Amino acid sequence: MSTGFEVRVVERSEDLEACFAVRREVFVAEQGVPEELEYDARDAGALHVLAVGADGPLGTGRLLTGIEEDGVGSLGRLAVLKAARGLGVGVALVRAIEDAARERGLTAVDLHAQTHALGFYERLGYAAYGPEFPDAGIAHRAMRRPLTLAD
Repeated sequence: MSTGFEVRVVERSEDLEACFAVRREVFVAEQGVPEELEYDARDAGALHVLAVGADGPLGTGRLLTGIEEDGVGSLGRLAVLKAARGLGVGVALVRAIEDAARERGLTAVDLHAQTHALGFYERLGYAAYGPEFPDAGIAHRAMRRPLTLAD
């Protein structure tokens, strides 16, 4: 697999379907999340990003606004296909979501990280807060990163 890829904001239905296919592969098939929990009504109003390489989709994530508190976006459903892990796809997706949050005037991004991914998000400037909690049977922690224009 080539290490070259692009990350784009989803504007076409086929790109959104590619996002859902990546999520299905990672969360439903690989991690055993029930499909009815993976997709929700928030998908319709979310900003989705898609990483695509020469061989097709590699990863996805979404940004929700107005969920918990004003000025704070919610990064979620970040998924990278197993074959694309270690290529920088996850970092590029997070940064694209943060850029979209900044463009919307948000001052911070929250997320619910699977506990095995805490180190990944910490390296990107996120700090965990609050207790561990289960989501779809998987241990998570809440995390937040303040956004500045200089990022």
